Parts: sequence; C-alpha cells; structure tokens
Amino acid sequence: MRSTVREVFETIVLTVLIFLLVRAVVQNFKVEGHSMEPTLFDGQYLLINKAIYWEVDLSPLARFFPQAVNAEQPKVVLFREPERGDIVVFRAPQSPDRDYIKRVIGVPGDRVEVKGDKVYVNGTALSEPYIVDAPQYDYPPTTVPPDSYFVLGDHRNNSSDSHVWGMVPRDNMVGVAWVSYWPPAQWGLLTGLTLPAGGS
Repeated sequence: MRSTVREVFETIVLTVLIFLLVRAVVQNFKVEGHSMEPTLFDGQYLLINKAIYWEVDLSPLARFFPQAVNAEQPKVVLFREPERGDIVVFRAPQSPDRDYIKRVIGVPGDRVEVKGDKVYVNGTALSEPYIVDAPQYDYPPTTVPPDSYFVLGDHRNNSSDSHVWGMVPRDNMVGVAWVSYWPPAQWGLLTGLTLPAGGS
C-alpha cells in the first residue's frame, strides 16, 4: 500500500515539475486584432518560445566570483537577443497587463525612420514583402536606445506600435512566435525574416 501511495505521489510531483518546466519555456498566445495581417490573423493561436530570450542575472555570484562577473553587464543571454525580423510577443509598455505581438524592425543602436511610404533602418529602405500596404505616416529619424527595440505591425496603417508609443524595453520581451497550431489551415513553424542592418 505504501509503495502505491509513494508511486502516485512521485507521479504527481513529476507531472507538476514537467508542467512548470514547459510553462517556463513555452506559452500559448491568441492573436487579437488585425495588426499583423497578412502574416497572422485575428483568432489564430500560437506557441511562443520564451526560452530563446532568457537572461540570467549573475550579480549575486559577483560576491563569490568577482573576476568572473562583469559588474557593468551582470546579465547574460543564454541563447540570443531579439533580432530584426523576429515576430515577438511582449508586454505593452503603455499597458503592462496586456501582451502584444509585432515584428522587430530596429535593435539597439539602429537609426530608424519612416518617410515617403518606406521604413528605413540605418539609411537603407527595407524591402518588406510581408506588409499589407505601405505606411501612410512619417516617423522622424530616431536611434534605438540600449536595451530597447523598435517594433511595427505588418498591417502598418492599422497597428498600435512603436511609431505611436515608442520603444519596447528589453525587459518587456516575452518571447518569439514559434508555431501556429490553430486553425489547422495555419498550422506550421513561424519564421521571422532577416532584415538588413543597412549602412552605418
């Protein structure tokens, strides 16, 4: 009897641990609205890879290993930083209780501008086959600050994004869109586009 109870307890504990691990790595997300059309559609369900942008703060280790931890940069990215072209989920800067999904256009240090129906990164106009139509607005030349990102929706003229409310802080990033799993017709891996850095 004791062995049976123990097996049931161990199974429950293992199940809970696996669930927590999966939730730490992957999150489901429902697209709401039309700001990412034609890439993503209202009501589409996605899996978000949260682990890819994981950061580890090593500052507590500095006390024991001062030579091994950079005091000015104590955070270490385990895999990679967000890149131009990534489709990302993030906590909206103006509404931290809401998650938005947009495309990364500018990374720290980039100079971004919107003029004449084109988006420019470091002086180079982007070729954007994924947008619905050209942006009908201007955005002045702006340098993306450290630990921040400039994001735009693919449906440029129907999107609340960086051209409206500014940059997304690095700490607001949740993860990158990974898999579309519903509806079945939209099933498949999601990949961003490698956008050029442009001139310096």
